[in-house]
Amino acid sequence: MKATGIVRRIDDLGRIVIPKEIRRTLRIRESDPLEIYTDREGEIILKKYSPIGEMTSFARQYAESLAQASGRTALIADRDQFIAVSGGFKGILGKSISKDLEDKLGRREMVIASKGDSNFIPITQDLTDEFEQEAIYPIICEGDMIGGVVLIDNSDKGKMGEVEQKLVQSAAGFLGRQMEQ
Repeated sequence: MKATGIVRRIDDLGRIVIPKEIRRTLRIRESDPLEIYTDREGEIILKKYSPIGEMTSFARQYAESLAQASGRTALIADRDQFIAVSGGFKGILGKSISKDLEDKLGRREMVIASKGDSNFIPITQDLTDEFEQEAIYPIICEGDMIGGVVLIDNSDKGKMGEVEQKLVQSAAGFLGRQMEQ
């Protein structure tokens, strides 16, 4: 565990304030759920809660199916990072999503773009892999955006179109409904 040197007092309602610098670094936003853990030494640990993160093995299987059906790389992200990758670009697994992708998902926008298009966006903070095509759709659960489904490709299969749009849309819809159960 890393010490920050910051000390905060608990108010009369039992609340503490997480410093802005820490919230910014860890990408904790207002109304983000935090999970509370305790350990044997009496430490309290706050961890960002990812509802879709609890479905990691299911998301991995779904990504494999999506990659096989589409012939492209399939990625599933929660609000912060990629939790499942199949079909290539394995280095993206666990990487933070880009601010652009976070914004698009937050605005519930669908993206189908080729490199060079005005709506083509980087999908990770530090992407080193190159790809030419992307299809992106937000995962909505009980009215909240909880992540996204992304298809990427760098082969000569041609531009992504209506088929890929329907694939990411149905995958996102299915995953959102699974979270509601």
